[in-house]
Amino acid sequence: MSAESVPDVVVVGGGVIGLSIAYFLSQRGAAVTVLDQGQPGQEASWAGAGMLPPGNLERAQGGAAQLRAFSHQRWKSFSTELRELTGIDNGYLESAGLELGFSGEGDRLREETEGWISEGVALERLTPLDLQHLEPALSPEIRHAYRLPAFAQVRNPRHLKALILACELQKIRIVAGAPVMQFDTESNSEGSGRILAARSANERFPAGQFVIAGGAWTGGLTRQLQVEIPVRPVRGQIVLLSAVPLPFKHILNNGARYLVPRADGKILIGATEEEAGFDKRNTVEGVAGLLQFAQRLVPELAQAKLERTWSGLRPGSPNGNPFLSRLPKHANGYVAAGHFRAGLQLSVATGELMAQLITTGTTAIDLEEFRVKMS
Repeated sequence: MSAESVPDVVVVGGGVIGLSIAYFLSQRGAAVTVLDQGQPGQEASWAGAGMLPPGNLERAQGGAAQLRAFSHQRWKSFSTELRELTGIDNGYLESAGLELGFSGEGDRLREETEGWISEGVALERLTPLDLQHLEPALSPEIRHAYRLPAFAQVRNPRHLKALILACELQKIRIVAGAPVMQFDTESNSEGSGRILAARSANERFPAGQFVIAGGAWTGGLTRQLQVEIPVRPVRGQIVLLSAVPLPFKHILNNGARYLVPRADGKILIGATEEEAGFDKRNTVEGVAGLLQFAQRLVPELAQAKLERTWSGLRPGSPNGNPFLSRLPKHANGYVAAGHFRAGLQLSVATGELMAQLITTGTTAIDLEEFRVKMS
C-alpha cells in the first residue's frame, strides 16, 4: 500500500455504529476504511426493530438521556439526507408509541414515565376508555397506558442499505470478510503508545487513527491492545408476523418487550435478553414466549401469519450504556461499543460525536460518562 493510499482512520466494525462514524468522519474530510469480519450491517444492526424513542436535549439530565435526545433531534434530517444522497427510503416514520401496563404494573409504568416528564417530552396519560377508542384491538387486560407522540421508527435493513451506499458514495473503503487478527503497535518509555496498523489474515491496514466499533466482539479486539472493555453478547430473539389490515398503528411497549407495526402489514415482536454467548440460534422457548406476549397484548394476533424468526447479538455493557472514548494507552485509538439495545437508536449521535472527538478532541455533549477508565 502506498503512502498516498493510507487512510486517516480505520474503523474496525461495519455495523450501524462503525458505518455511522465512518460517514460523519468522511463529512469532515477524513479518508476512512471500514473493516468488517463478515458482511457489513448484518449482525445486531440488521436484527433490531428500529425503535426511536423521543428526547429533549435542553432538559435531558445525564449522559444517557443527552445521547438519546441528541440522536432524536437528528434522526428525521439524517433520514432525509440519506434518501436524497442514495435514493433509498429507510422507512423513518413518526408512528407514536404507547407505554402499556397490565394490572399490577402501574407503579413500574409510572416510574418509567417520570423520566419522560422530567425531560419535558410530550406524554399523554390514557384511561382504559381512551385506549379502547385509540387502539380497540388491544387487550382489555391493559389497565395503564401513556402515549408518546414523538416516538418514531426506521426499518433496520433499509437504513443499513442506505448507510452502506452513502459511505460508498463518500469514497469510504468498506472491506468485508476481514476480521482483525492483531494490531501493530509501538510504545514509548512512559508506557503509552500508538496503533500503527490493523491486520487481517490477508492484509495490513495502516492509518493515522483507529476506532474499535466491533459490537459484541469489541472485548476481544481491545484485549489485543491490553485494554479490558466489558462488552458481552446478549442474544435477542425477534419474531416477524404479517397481518393485513394492521390491527394497531402505534409502537407498543410493555417493559422490555414490544410490538412494532410496519406500514406494509408486518409486525415485529421482540425481544428476549439471553446470556447465550455467541450462539445466535432461535429457541422454542424464546419464540413461544414472544408469541404468547403478542397474543396477550393484541389477542387477534393469534390469527396473524408467522413469517420468520431471527436473533441478534447485542453488545451488552455493565450499565447498559456504551463506551465512547479514547483508548487508554493508545493516543490514536478510540472505542465506540456497548450500546446494548440502543445501537441503531443512538447511532446518529454516536457517529457525529465520535467524528467530533476524533477530528477536534471536543464534542457537542460531554462524553465523560462513557469514558473507558483503567482499573
